[in-house]
Amino acid sequence: MTSAERAEFEEALASARVAIRVGEMVREAREAAGVGQRELARRMSTSQAAVARLEAGGTRAKLTTLQKAATALGLELTIDLAPTH
Repeated sequence: MTSAERAEFEEALASARVAIRVGEMVREAREAAGVGQRELARRMSTSQAAVARLEAGGTRAKLTTLQKAATALGLELTIDLAPTH
């Protein structure tokens, strides 16, 4: 693997990890609110399948999608940038 290929792989891996963590956070918030995927989808004006993909980390969520999810769950969306370790 060339250094360019390795860098591309590392970037894709980091992106996938973020998508998975964001999905976990949405699922945890939904479950804490006692809301099912279908109900969250209805509140967000989207499909249950889209919510499932979001929660599984199968899609890179746009900020607008995350804002819709937060609003639908009665939460505030916050963004945090932290130093890497």
